[in-house]
Amino acid sequence: VQLVESGGGLVQPGGSLRLSCEVSGFTLDYYAIGWFRQASGKEREGVSWIYSRDETLYYADSVKDRFTISFHSAWNRAYLQMDNLKPEDTAVYYCAATYAPLRAVMSGVSGFEFWGQGTQVTVSS
Repeated sequence: VQLVESGGGLVQPGGSLRLSCEVSGFTLDYYAIGWFRQASGKEREGVSWIYSRDETLYYADSVKDRFTISFHSAWNRAYLQMDNLKPEDTAVYYCAATYAPLRAVMSGVSGFEFWGQGTQVTVSS
């Protein structure tokens, strides 16, 4: 599985960005696609993920009602729409995927086995 992120950049507080993740190489029907982020000096944390089998969704409390994840299997693309961005959203954002069952997916970073290279998002005036 290969994942390639794009769409990061510099945006002012209150602005929006849409991250895109091109996915290739899936060989099984059930998988999870997720977005994670890592701010400078901090651990990588889960932002949002979607589980394909039943479309279970997860959002971190810090991004609920501001971020929206979507995955279009026909296009092999996952998206993270980020609205009302805040300075604390500044981080490198990673797209990730896994064939692990939901129980493992819910564990966060350790549950995902395939990772993109990351894209920088900077929220600053």
